[in-house]
Amino acid sequence: MKINNKLIFAVAFSLMLTSCADKLDVNPIDDVDAISAVKTSSDVEALLTGAYDSMTDADVLGGNLQRDAELIADNGDIEWQGTFVAPGEVFSKSLLKDNNQAQTTWLDSYRTINITNNVLANLAVVETAKKSRIEGEAKLIRAWMHFELVRQYAKTYLDGTPTSNLGVPILTTPTTIITETNFVKRNTVAEVYQAVIADLTSAESLLPAGNGFFADKYTAAALLSRVYLMQGNYEGARQAAHRVIASGNYTLNASFFDVFNNKTNTTEDIFAAQATDQDYVNSYNTFFGSTSQGGRGDIIINEQHLNAYDVSDDRGLFFYESGDIYTAKWAVQVANIPLIRLAEMYLTRAEGNLRAGGTPIGTTPLADINRLRDRVGAKLFTTVDLATILKERRLELAFEGHWIHDIKRNKQTISKRNGTATQTWAFDSPKLIFPIPLREIDANKNLVQNEGYQ
Repeated sequence: MKINNKLIFAVAFSLMLTSCADKLDVNPIDDVDAISAVKTSSDVEALLTGAYDSMTDADVLGGNLQRDAELIADNGDIEWQGTFVAPGEVFSKSLLKDNNQAQTTWLDSYRTINITNNVLANLAVVETAKKSRIEGEAKLIRAWMHFELVRQYAKTYLDGTPTSNLGVPILTTPTTIITETNFVKRNTVAEVYQAVIADLTSAESLLPAGNGFFADKYTAAALLSRVYLMQGNYEGARQAAHRVIASGNYTLNASFFDVFNNKTNTTEDIFAAQATDQDYVNSYNTFFGSTSQGGRGDIIINEQHLNAYDVSDDRGLFFYESGDIYTAKWAVQVANIPLIRLAEMYLTRAEGNLRAGGTPIGTTPLADINRLRDRVGAKLFTTVDLATILKERRLELAFEGHWIHDIKRNKQTISKRNGTATQTWAFDSPKLIFPIPLREIDANKNLVQNEGYQ
């Protein structure tokens, strides 16, 4: 596999020339004392900005949550060579119930949910012209957090019976003081998905078609497509993905190399975490970036993954060598993090159309897949099947936090060589689910721990 050693330097140099003028000039409200002082429409807007800031924190969507989705799914494509204990446990699929990352992601996610609940509780003071938008944004963020929590700390939707499998607590009202009388219980997986879909459906109806770099109605539709895909609701997934594509608001970048390492949104970004002067650390870069690029050099890419690309596929060149091999997706420390891309919508529509059958929506699965392959110079297909689409999804979305979720929803097995032996983990292995944080179990007698962590 040919590695594009010059690419990383070109990307870094281009960012040095990028203007930093379009920054998020805000003072977010995200602490309890400030929240209690909310009195005006401007206060609620600042509170909402605090929710965005909290959601894109390093331990949530700022990189660590997605990092762990790649680490725990590994089958030999990557290697963890870091010294941090918590992600090391994730990589080896041997988490302990006091895993620090499991605790931090849980706490920061629920902190974000609490901020959104305070936004929604104070809508009465919001200016009429802004009320629908603010309500929609808060519901979308709350849904996104509940969705990520249930995917990480509970059985996947298609594993057994979601109406009885324990999910995570659903919180829809502000929490200020915790006593034994308001200790929450875990809702079922089905109940969490129902709440997520309700929030996102409402958000899609409330939000405008354009909202700068904040969430809009198509962000809600894109998230709905993810949720439906996890449920195996392929009709819903293809419909939601098609709404995003058909909006015309987004276009694929001409070059795959231009999708990442930017300080402003590209035409492909449906939603991206913004690199701001106030809070700019890209946690993806911390772990996936080499030390020469400001990272720790903890996650390296193995030949097994590199060999999965066709020789003519530009995506196979989007790596660089700095002692070891690293992905160039997260090569720059101060850059936006694309969290939802148009390419994902084409992949979802293709898979949804194939699985749902009947007359395809928008276009055929073959046309959607070839659209992505054409951009990267890969050989175009004459036919596609499910295996082809799923492999294309892996290559296009590699190291963006989708891997473990795709494995689980497709009920695949992880196989990994360990010396002369091969280890395997079924999609429903308890070792692929995070523990409910020990601190929460100790503090709240109503919470039930996951299998294998009692």
